[in-house]
Amino acid sequence: MTQTLTLKDRDLFWPPADELTEAAERIRARLGDWPPTHAPWRICLTAPDELNGSDLIVIADAQQHGEQMAHWLVRGAGVIEAAEEKATLHLGGEKYRLEGHLAEDWIAALAAFLDCGFDPHDALVLALAWRDGDETSADDAFPTDLSRFPRLAGLPDAPAQAFARCPERLGLYPVLPTAEWVERVVGFGVKTVQLRRKSAEPADELKREIARCVAVGRQYDAQVFINDHWQAALEAGAYGVHLGQEDVHTADLAALASAGVRLGLSTHGFYEILKALHFRPSYIALGAVFPTTTKIMPTEPQGLRRLARYVRLLDGVVPLVAIGGIDLQVLPDVLATGVGSAAVVRAVTEAADPASAVSALQHAFTQ
Repeated sequence: MTQTLTLKDRDLFWPPADELTEAAERIRARLGDWPPTHAPWRICLTAPDELNGSDLIVIADAQQHGEQMAHWLVRGAGVIEAAEEKATLHLGGEKYRLEGHLAEDWIAALAAFLDCGFDPHDALVLALAWRDGDETSADDAFPTDLSRFPRLAGLPDAPAQAFARCPERLGLYPVLPTAEWVERVVGFGVKTVQLRRKSAEPADELKREIARCVAVGRQYDAQVFINDHWQAALEAGAYGVHLGQEDVHTADLAALASAGVRLGLSTHGFYEILKALHFRPSYIALGAVFPTTTKIMPTEPQGLRRLARYVRLLDGVVPLVAIGGIDLQVLPDVLATGVGSAAVVRAVTEAADPASAVSALQHAFTQ
């Protein structure tokens, strides 16, 4: 049982609710040790007279609170509309629509997962995966059964056919800035790489870079993924593309799937994992595990504890890639979670001897 309970010292609910607080404490005690939350969310069962900036107001019908709801959101509060096996979180200009079971203790579970440091949309996913009495289970009380997790509503249709499979364990996965780097690293014997070229301009140069990557992948029988530039990758006959969460709303996923192009999708938590699964990708990337300077991240680092949770939930469902701040020093700890692949950037591109660095990184996968 956790030794870091912080619920007793916090204003969890408005109005104060002893039974809910007791239930939240009971659930929280079975979820294990997590870093203390930096956002002390308060769950409001009725709207408070004064919003504190970290309020989540629970209502049954948004239409009955239209003007009030707009006021709450402008003031920085979140609103959870929950009724009839549905829960929608309105927060920060986003709308997170979930469909699934609402246990009697779902609000208490929500408070417990918020206290574990999960962002509201991820905590809400976990609260809907919760079942009354889970805290009495003899083993791990944390939700691990994917069939009990909610569905995401309002997403674009997934392609009629699932994306082509890739190896279940992709191993070392360098993410590289140029075709020259791709050719170099594939020549070291690496079987999975990604070209992440930040600019699409000039277009002719981008096409030449992608063509070089496709050619070397075929020459060495390696899986070469192209980041973001899916149209050019499709035209070049690339093995795969890697896209971010926002790209699934604009990319022609049906064209990619029908062409046999593999798809990797980035995720940063439970909600985005469910969104990625909806599109039946070839693999899912989980990150950022550690702080990284290679790109601006939308979320705080996930850490090893969360990574282990994602792996336990998804092992055998879809190939997984850990990404973000991974180097040789932390790679053994990353692999200890059971993840089958780890993406690296600076551990290769900033190494004094890239060939030796690649050899050492690959060796870690055999230990």
